[in-house]
Amino acid sequence: MAHHKIVFSGPVGAGKTAAIAAVSDTPPISTEARASDSIREIKAATTVAMDYGLLRLDGGEQIHLYGTPGQERFNFMWQILSEGALGLVLLVANHRPQPLADLRCYLDAFRPFIDQARLAVGVTYMDQSAEPRLEDYHRTLAEAGIKAPVFEVDARERRDVALLVQALLLSLDPGVGGDLAI
Repeated sequence: MAHHKIVFSGPVGAGKTAAIAAVSDTPPISTEARASDSIREIKAATTVAMDYGLLRLDGGEQIHLYGTPGQERFNFMWQILSEGALGLVLLVANHRPQPLADLRCYLDAFRPFIDQARLAVGVTYMDQSAEPRLEDYHRTLAEAGIKAPVFEVDARERRDVALLVQALLLSLDPGVGGDLAI
């Protein structure tokens, strides 16, 4: 039985913890702690080490899902969690003040990893802010020289998160995407 690893990352409040909880076939593990700094204004608790979940594919393969902390002060965890991963699901919250700047920040931080793995981008909170549009995210990726699928997602919905994982898996091996039961 093959075991694979996918990393979820993005800024605070983008939905990483919710996404892993939505798609995990086992109860997720979270290292959330009460926010003690300016993050309190965004949410009461924040991930301080990682989130973890497990997704089982129809063929018996398993995908270990790791969520990074969103705060840049915990960025040392980003590289640690990316070790040995197949790809990155990057979540960007469209209702934040500068979501395209957030995208660029994470593309820069994960660039060495993205260059050797795969990327799928999920834009959350588009129901709260219609701008920027998905085309703007595609343009920002193209300016960075990166090709990746971009989807509007609700990180709480299994179907939406599974679509991101499936897109990432299909970019690795077109034969494996059908193994994901949505």
